[in-house]
Amino acid sequence: MTTAWLLALAGGVLIGLSATLLLWLNGRVAGVSGILNGVLFPHSRDVAWRAAFLLGLIVAAGLYMMLVPGAPQPRVDFPRAGLVVAGLLVGFGTRMGNGCTSGHGVCGIGRLSVRSIAAVVTFMATAIATTFVVRHLWS
Repeated sequence: MTTAWLLALAGGVLIGLSATLLLWLNGRVAGVSGILNGVLFPHSRDVAWRAAFLLGLIVAAGLYMMLVPGAPQPRVDFPRAGLVVAGLLVGFGTRMGNGCTSGHGVCGIGRLSVRSIAAVVTFMATAIATTFVVRHLWS
């Protein structure tokens, strides 16, 4: 029997717990794009916790890939220019949507924010439409 669902469940619990603790202990929403923006363009003296949060994401992912047999590995065959363009588009989208999937999806829906629910519905509809076009119409 596969344990993939247990790993997914554990990951979800850890994400929810970390988002809850950040809000409870720090009064901040765990929106990764906003946290990164606060490191790149600091407006106050809260860069340290933001940098620690981002470092924790990277270190945790690295440890998972090293310690869990069969863990998914990052793909290296993407064109670099495409990744840069995609990253800029995601950054632009998060600014337009006033938050990212983690901020709206994990934290906003948990707080019953109507704006976050609308944003997540939009994210998901766009993802479904894009996947359909790329897999069935484009190729």
